[in-house]
Amino acid sequence: IIFNPSASHFAMGKTLERESLVLESSAMFDCLYVYVNLLGNEAGRMIYDGEILVAHQGKLIAKDRLLQWKDCQLLYVDYDQKENKVEPGQVHPTGSKEEEFVAATSLALFDYMRKSKSKGYVLSLSGGADSASCAILVAEMVKRGVANLGWSSFLQKIGREDLLNLEEKSWKSLMPYLLTTAYQATANSGDATFSAAETLAKSMGASFHHWSIQEEFSSMTQKIANVQQRALSWEADDIALQNIQARLRSPMIWMLANMQGKLLLTTSNRSEGDVGYSTMDGDSSGSLAPISGVDKVFVRQFLRWAEMALDYPALKHINALAPTAELRPPDANQSDETDLMPYTLLVAIERAAIKERKSPVQVYQALSESTDLPPADLKKAVIKFFTLWSRNQWKRERTAPSFHLDDFNIDPKTWCRFPILSSGFEQEIKELEAW
Repeated sequence: IIFNPSASHFAMGKTLERESLVLESSAMFDCLYVYVNLLGNEAGRMIYDGEILVAHQGKLIAKDRLLQWKDCQLLYVDYDQKENKVEPGQVHPTGSKEEEFVAATSLALFDYMRKSKSKGYVLSLSGGADSASCAILVAEMVKRGVANLGWSSFLQKIGREDLLNLEEKSWKSLMPYLLTTAYQATANSGDATFSAAETLAKSMGASFHHWSIQEEFSSMTQKIANVQQRALSWEADDIALQNIQARLRSPMIWMLANMQGKLLLTTSNRSEGDVGYSTMDGDSSGSLAPISGVDKVFVRQFLRWAEMALDYPALKHINALAPTAELRPPDANQSDETDLMPYTLLVAIERAAIKERKSPVQVYQALSESTDLPPADLKKAVIKFFTLWSRNQWKRERTAPSFHLDDFNIDPKTWCRFPILSSGFEQEIKELEAW
């Protein structure tokens, strides 16, 4: 018998790799192989899935359901060591990537909240995919916590005994106390995003507020115009005017979080982190970044899945919208993918460049075989990615703590080190331009 206690961090799809290794080992050594993993969010970034695997002579005998909520799990099989025979136990199937993601992140949010002694979460809900994903994950934390631990045990574990005597004892009745959301509008915000944010928050029972920061924006820009001794314009001051809107949202939502004793969630995803498509001290401002370990393509895929599989029909409004920062005037028709590139292309370049560590020329060569883009457009996108990646390391250094969820991440503290100052791949980009 081989017993293998482990502290192997979670990543989506990793269970299949573990299962293969355990099966191979049990066959190689002609033995009963018992693998047991740590469970929960122990230190903040890493999640452990509590996996238990029992294999015998290359066959899977038992496998538990990953990412359970109780402090520990018990799984057993009957093994006749003298006859070297084992009775098959229960084998739980492996879930989809979306199922693993929501199970891991909701459990991690639960542990993060209670171990930090916080009273809940606060979220600036924009009506877009990223903040909607964060809201869904908190809702699933409450829903699954109550379902798995029971009303009293869940509230005791998170230190919210003050809610034990609520008249209605359902997960939705807890949401106003555990998730506070706010939509912070400017003149550039649209009715569609406001409606999407309000509908989603109210459908899950979260506390929802809305206010305008247009007065603060006008005051701030006028003061800087006086300093510059000229009127500000979108033609001359585009980035500054976009950034100040995002930054003005930060103090108010932080104040709300401080007053309620809750953690402020920041909503940047990994694709935005790659290219610095966020405002420092603005939309990147927060205590915890629950989705910065996954890319934008997956975030949108997850929301479409969650609308049906998790029964959040209010997501249909968000799933119907094209990703946009809504920081330019409405007639500019601002779009994330216009500002950057199609997210599917960005994700493909990211995997080749960052996970596989290919040079610009190698990335171009690899993607030339799998994309229909004209060579000039592909070359332009690869150059843009490497240029923005190099320029924005300082932002990644200041990103709020995030969960490790995929087979790689861009957190410089745990996985992806890169210098803040560098040559910016100048030589490599020249080689690609000449290719």
